[in-house]
Amino acid sequence: MSGSTRVFVARLAGVSVFDPNGDQVGKVRDCVVTLLTGPKPPRVLGLIVEVPPRRRIFLPIGRVHSFDAKQVVVSGVVNLRRFEKRQSETLVLAELLDRIVKVNDDTDAQIKDVGIERTRSNDWDISQLFVKRGGGFRRRGETFIVPWNQVTGLRQESPTQGAEELLSNLDGLKAADIADMLQELSPARRDQIAASMEDHRLAEVLEDLPEDDQVEILSALDLERAADVLEEMEPDDATDLVSELDPQLAERLLQRMEAEDAADIRRLLSYDEDTAGGMMTTEPVILGPDATIAEALARVRDVDLSPAVASQVYVVRPPLESPTGRYLGAAHFQALLREPPSTLVSSIVDQELEPLGPQTPLDRVARFFATYNLAAAPVVDENDHLLGAITVDDLVDHMLPEDWRDHDGETDHG
Repeated sequence: MSGSTRVFVARLAGVSVFDPNGDQVGKVRDCVVTLLTGPKPPRVLGLIVEVPPRRRIFLPIGRVHSFDAKQVVVSGVVNLRRFEKRQSETLVLAELLDRIVKVNDDTDAQIKDVGIERTRSNDWDISQLFVKRGGGFRRRGETFIVPWNQVTGLRQESPTQGAEELLSNLDGLKAADIADMLQELSPARRDQIAASMEDHRLAEVLEDLPEDDQVEILSALDLERAADVLEEMEPDDATDLVSELDPQLAERLLQRMEAEDAADIRRLLSYDEDTAGGMMTTEPVILGPDATIAEALARVRDVDLSPAVASQVYVVRPPLESPTGRYLGAAHFQALLREPPSTLVSSIVDQELEPLGPQTPLDRVARFFATYNLAAAPVVDENDHLLGAITVDDLVDHMLPEDWRDHDGETDHG
């Protein structure tokens, strides 16, 4: 192995991993260590690498040819089976950062980074810890590097631990990546990190977690915070989550939510899960008949909209909140791009695309999307009021097995 002989792990987060031919394999997401008992230093087992499309694999340290804070180069064949954490393993970024330890059995300090070093036998061990003593999240305090053997508390089963350092390392990650990381943690550590996230960020992460994890995390929050997070979620995702909660807890949360948000969820709960009404979002892009192309394009540029929701706008008579006034038609964003900005959207809507009824079953919705190559479709009631829209991602979500987000495959650490 060549390259640096000592690296601080937090600097590896997000670093690209390349094969011997120079092709990118993925990106580093964490480092796996085992906290040995006795005088031996903690041993580095390998790296967690995220490979496309969103799979987190285990890369044994023996497969690493060289690495530093700029790149990691691997040798040999990389096993692409999904990583699953073993009980004896510890994740440096997710589980050691922010941990409170004792330095020289005297003063408390918080781990801010972990230094790993190559040994003469070409193994890698934890050799140093970068710690902070005193201060706080916004106060500087005293930072210094200390040898691993001058620290006690690394092997605590229930450590005192914050989340600020880990959250700072998660800033550049997508919600789906954070969801994958949370599934590798103990329930206590996962709930602690979730509780430290901002409401909007936690809502995004919950939408990418399996239902069981969603329920456990939301149930661990206090009622006011849980209600705030539900309000930040997409109505259809929030409805799916509420439907899995204990009915008494679900009702208490709905009572604490904003009336408008709670009403959307109650309406969606009235439909069977595998119908158009049960799959739809109540917040598509809705415009009045006097809206222009320029206004429509400004709406679909909203970064908070998913690509599927932003793919189509719906024109209705007032009121413009679902259930709306009479539905007039839909326009795909590509059609918007072909027209002058001052043109009225109502003049270019596709009136030939028949909307779906809320009781349309899943199989008919799927055939409808496939027949017309749709990314989204409107749902209206018997009086032609727009109730919402189904997006192709929500359709696929309902067609897949319930546990499709769970990790698959066996773990191979060899």
